[in-house]
Amino acid sequence: MAKLILNDDEIDVDDGENITDTIEEAGVPIGCSNGVCGTCEVEVLEGMENLSEINQEEEDLGMEGNKRLGCQCVINSGTVKMTY
Repeated sequence: MAKLILNDDEIDVDDGENITDTIEEAGVPIGCSNGVCGTCEVEVLEGMENLSEINQEEEDLGMEGNKRLGCQCVINSGTVKMTY
């Protein structure tokens, strides 16, 4: 079981799960869920290594450094701390 910390709320997430539904329930605005609108941009504060690799959709929208599209992230294991 992985742990997602989003704006100080701790949420248990199954290993290998896409976090779209989880972060939407926690208040992150989700537009298209396809990685093309950019409304779900999050900042990863810790645990980037526990997320899936950045994908083409994120690169196309200019995500770099610790910025990711929440709808495109899969939490592989461990703990990830992020904010939006």
